[in-house]
Amino acid sequence: MRWVWLSSLAAAALAASPAAAADAQHGKQLFQACAACHGPAGKGGPLAPSLVGVVGRKAGSLDDFRYSPAMKRGAIVWDEATVRADVANPQGEVKGNRMAFSGARNPRDAEDIVAHLKTLK
Repeated sequence: MRWVWLSSLAAAALAASPAAAADAQHGKQLFQACAACHGPAGKGGPLAPSLVGVVGRKAGSLDDFRYSPAMKRGAIVWDEATVRADVANPQGEVKGNRMAFSGARNPRDAEDIVAHLKTLK
């Protein structure tokens, strides 16, 4: 019984350690799928808006991109939670948007992509 308790304690300590934090480098690798539309540096293009500075920005607010009506109508401000939810399920977060990406089904991958997006300056 004591061994189980110690193993549980060790597992909890590892989960709370910085090693368990989101991995922006892994997120950068995963972002390559996003780069097809958003550009390799996330600066956008004709198919998708820039993701530079997306965390903290109101959805549909860049002047140089033609957003879907659904995205323009939304009152979302992209904080970490909404970006994470959108990366996991784009149609679930903003129903009717034009993004063709079906979503990152692995929650860890979504966390890592958000960590990478926060590095885009």
